[in-house]
Amino acid sequence: MLCSTYGKKTAKLIPFIFGILAGYAVALIFTVIGYAADVEALKLINFGNFTALVSGGVSLETFISVPKFTFLTAFGGFGEISGSYIGTVAVAYVPVAFVVFAEHIADHKNISSIIEKDLLEEPGLHRTLLGDGVGSMVGALFGGCPNTTYGESVACVAITRNASVATIIAAAFGAIIVSFVNPFVAFVNSIPACVMGGVCMALYGFIAVSGLKMVQKVDLNENKNLFVVSAILIAGIGGLSLTFGKITLTAVATSLILGIIVNLILSGKKEEVNETEE
Repeated sequence: MLCSTYGKKTAKLIPFIFGILAGYAVALIFTVIGYAADVEALKLINFGNFTALVSGGVSLETFISVPKFTFLTAFGGFGEISGSYIGTVAVAYVPVAFVVFAEHIADHKNISSIIEKDLLEEPGLHRTLLGDGVGSMVGALFGGCPNTTYGESVACVAITRNASVATIIAAAFGAIIVSFVNPFVAFVNSIPACVMGGVCMALYGFIAVSGLKMVQKVDLNENKNLFVVSAILIAGIGGLSLTFGKITLTAVATSLILGIIVNLILSGKKEEVNETEE
């Protein structure tokens, strides 16, 4: 927060890196004191990730390794795929898809406000959603997690004010490369939860405020809008989730579906027109 607010050009571009390094340094001091005084509560950093690297001796694999790509093994092989299995997965992920759509649209509207260009019009929502889906399929084939636009990345763009496509592509390739470097992976895994908690307070808080900026333009004096927004907020913040057998709708999915349903129910009311204006 200090780097982003008071820092110069470089500090404003990478405030989260400075924040993580500063938090890690403080945690390291507490950890050293904890080992010296034998106080478990002060041992914030777990060095097991580093010792595991050199436990079998130092070699090239100590520094660089290639992860095991699972490809289609997550499905148990082609022979075990059945119609019921595909149906169960489809039903479980359809609500998730709605959440991804909502996040995708919200993130692109936020980015549009940052770069002052409507991305839903150019290149168009249909193209950005297609890119999102293709990226998820490619990632899944390599055994990775399904991806979306990620509000965290959008918050970083908004905070740093760096929306350069070249920078984002370079960062993506950089993230892929460093994932093969074992010491860096060990460092990331050793970051204490309290340090990442501080980062998340700033990052997710920025995302929440960005969402409120969108609601700011909605006329909450109208009961329809008030009920739609209240249904979404209460279900989302309150953690309302629904479980049907093996299928669970998370709070985000539930709040989104409730918001859509409430909006559809109340959309039948015609707008009142002032007689004088008419």
